[in-house]
Amino acid sequence: QVQLVESGGGLVQAGGSLRVSCGTSGRAFHDYAMAWFRQVPGKEREFVAAISRNGATTAYADAVKGRLTISRDNAKYLVSLQMNSLKPEDTAMYYCAARSIMSLSATGGAMANMYLNWGQGTQVTVSS
Repeated sequence: QVQLVESGGGLVQAGGSLRVSCGTSGRAFHDYAMAWFRQVPGKEREFVAAISRNGATTAYADAVKGRLTISRDNAKYLVSLQMNSLKPEDTAMYYCAARSIMSLSATGGAMANMYLNWGQGTQVTVSS
């Protein structure tokens, strides 16, 4: 397993930008496809973005395409989510997730139950 710790959440005005990151001390970070999910109270956790083990392939939810960008730095054991043009509906707890898969270039997919490793979450609040 890999331990994940998110950071970088906060309060931002609509139209602003924020970057959240997820780090781990595990040297096996490169064995994991990574993803970001988000959740608001009373709703199911929803997929935001995913990235393959080698960083070559990414996938995004339709609601965030063109505004959010996922990236990773395997040398620093870090995955980040750059969020631009934020909207109030982006307000949520953002979770980092890791899935151990064989493929270097495939993402781990958009199903939360396929990811066995989760961080504690970081709150992002976008004011109107």
